[in-house]
Amino acid sequence: MKELHVNVQRFDPKTDREPRLQSYTVSANDGARVLHILHAIHDQIDPTLAYRYCCSSGQCGSCAVRVNGEPVLACMEEAVDGITITPLNLPVKQDLIVDLLPKIEAIASLKPACGPELRLPTKAEIDEIKPLRDCIECLACVSVCPAMDVTSFLGPTAMRQDMRLILDPRDTGDRVPDAIRDGLFNCTSCQACFKACPKKIRIPGKAIEKLRALANQRGFTLPRHREVAALIKETGRSVTRTAPTFMEQVGERIEPVGPVKATVGFFVGCMYNMRQQQSALDAIEVLKRNGIRVIIPRDQICCGSPLIRTGQLAIVDSLKQRNIDTFQSRGIDTVMTMCAGCGSTLKHDYVTPFEVLDINQLLTKYGIEPPARLPIKATYHDPCHLMRGQDIKEEPRQLIRRVIDLVEMPSICCGSGGGVKSGVPEEAAALGEKRREEIRKTGADIVITSCPFCEFHIASHSDKPVKNIMTVLLEGYREKDRQSQKKNE
Repeated sequence: MKELHVNVQRFDPKTDREPRLQSYTVSANDGARVLHILHAIHDQIDPTLAYRYCCSSGQCGSCAVRVNGEPVLACMEEAVDGITITPLNLPVKQDLIVDLLPKIEAIASLKPACGPELRLPTKAEIDEIKPLRDCIECLACVSVCPAMDVTSFLGPTAMRQDMRLILDPRDTGDRVPDAIRDGLFNCTSCQACFKACPKKIRIPGKAIEKLRALANQRGFTLPRHREVAALIKETGRSVTRTAPTFMEQVGERIEPVGPVKATVGFFVGCMYNMRQQQSALDAIEVLKRNGIRVIIPRDQICCGSPLIRTGQLAIVDSLKQRNIDTFQSRGIDTVMTMCAGCGSTLKHDYVTPFEVLDINQLLTKYGIEPPARLPIKATYHDPCHLMRGQDIKEEPRQLIRRVIDLVEMPSICCGSGGGVKSGVPEEAAALGEKRREEIRKTGADIVITSCPFCEFHIASHSDKPVKNIMTVLLEGYREKDRQSQKKNE
């Protein structure tokens, strides 16, 4: 047995003006789950604590709560000392019990065929349905969806159900128009729903992107998304140039200043090549200083992410093959990405003969020369396609802390992904304003991120400078050089 100290949110909307945290100390066996702790509080200390549970085996979804801000099933999450248990981010009925019914009632149900139209699914159809049918309606995904906070989007589990019904031959509903009506194009592809799902249902990839592809086949793709697709088909890039491109300003082979630690191919991406060139130029200086030889093939093109996310798949395979051939033909066995979206796409939507590493992974792997510390305070915005798409969270922070004091803020989508900035700009703006507020709360002097779309979008929704991690590292190196020169004078 061991003693655990936990904080539990208490709130009764009938009598309380605001939620409050209440501390409890309970004795528990090693390996006790959060639900066991709630039972102990209720049975031994405070019988007024309200929470929901049923199966206690991870199958019903009833006991979903947040532990230290993250949605979990209380019956499956191991309890550790010092945790804070709060309800899902949904309307609270009492303490840890939230109102699930309105969201569950909005989920579509089967419209069964009958008579000669009825056909049972084949094994192949069942296998296709399997990745979508494990939902236990805990609504953890709904509780973390940023789009639902600022639009009338019905949410990830509703989209999952629409796709599940489309795949079922017993259903007679027309689900694609239903999904569009319920906000199909409001999803930012942030992957928060997948990360929150206790059953690990890949809702963005297995449901929303497939629904968008079906919508595209029926001519429902948003006009601005069609314009992006046409631009990629015509130019190989998803954005137009605003100045000399990054690749016009550098050579194809860049040697480091000192001994070579590694040789990588640089998949630049559209935004760093055409719009955020300075961030990429700064990255090259950091790489040179840290022993990385960089090869930048001129014939690389868009990775296809803007098309995949919006369901426009006609030329995606040709884009993939050209990019693979471009790097493979040069004998490159490690491809570095700097754009979070490109990195996630190369890792998950391609089958590559080479390793793909984000620049933060690369520099953490090989180590960096210590920069001078800068006397400013920064906050870091986690790009969705980096933190959730590639599970890269600590590496950027390790690099940032080498040069600057870091103040954390909640990791929430800024609104620039999934085609939302181009297709639903009012939603992107609303999410950008939520970022502005979180940035303000930190009191930071600057905002740091590691994604060109996040850089570009947040800059229009913050009065603080927005900088790439590589730019901040380079500023640290330049300050180090200034100090060294002053000392030698």
